[in-house]
Amino acid sequence: MANTIELRKTCTTGLDKVYKLTSLTAVLDGANELAKEGANANEILIPKMSMQGLADYNKQTGYVAGDVTLEYETKKCGYDRGRMFTIDSMDDIETAGVAFGRLSGEFLRTKVVPELDAYRLASYASISGVTTVAAALDSGKTALAALRTARTKIDNAEANLATCYLFINSTVLGMIEDLDTTASRRAIEGFAGIVKVPEGRFYSKIDLNANGEGGFEKNAAGKAINFMIVDKQSAIQYQKHTVTKIITPEANQDADAWKFGYRTVGIAEVYDNKKDGIYVHTVAE
Repeated sequence: MANTIELRKTCTTGLDKVYKLTSLTAVLDGANELAKEGANANEILIPKMSMQGLADYNKQTGYVAGDVTLEYETKKCGYDRGRMFTIDSMDDIETAGVAFGRLSGEFLRTKVVPELDAYRLASYASISGVTTVAAALDSGKTALAALRTARTKIDNAEANLATCYLFINSTVLGMIEDLDTTASRRAIEGFAGIVKVPEGRFYSKIDLNANGEGGFEKNAAGKAINFMIVDKQSAIQYQKHTVTKIITPEANQDADAWKFGYRTVGIAEVYDNKKDGIYVHTVAE
């Protein structure tokens, strides 16, 4: 039987691969080395730099002195979710690795990743100060006009389009692509990436179910999102703590069974001074 430590390593490595391959929002993940531990377990410290602009140079006195300030902004992790599964030892005595591999991979692909994507996108959409527009997009022309307006807004905010990701409903993208004009092609060029988002993950507000079947659902006040532009430089997106727990039947005091536990703690926020880097377009009221 597989060594428990090796089994956990195998599961963790496999889950990392599944996450990177299936998560639509993983492209916005920040570099973990840039974040620091906060005073409390559910907090992280995000570096924020401020500096002064140019001043006149004087031939007699030289440069005007300037200051650079590096501060750490405290942000709380608003996402803390987990689940524990039980597999009877007789179901898979000799192939525990296969059983856990299938369980963990399927769980992450069909349950964890869709919820995490929906949570992140809804979090960005509901942040106060982010540009949000609600309108019906009933044709390729209206969809194209809406996207061009969004691009102009991002450009005027001096966000770098090359670091912006376009998350878009497949139907809306299809309407724009079907125009097959120079204008329609240019409208979707220049982004860091175009990510087609299934309708079930694309709401302005969601509810996370605390018990029972778990998972998530659209909030009563939530709206379907047509498209969203997110500058990666604006997003504060980290999974601070992700852990898998494997308990052998010998260590399980409740049953002759393996236990597989999964917990992930993360944050999906926006820098206070970079909210102009996010644009949300939802369906009409």
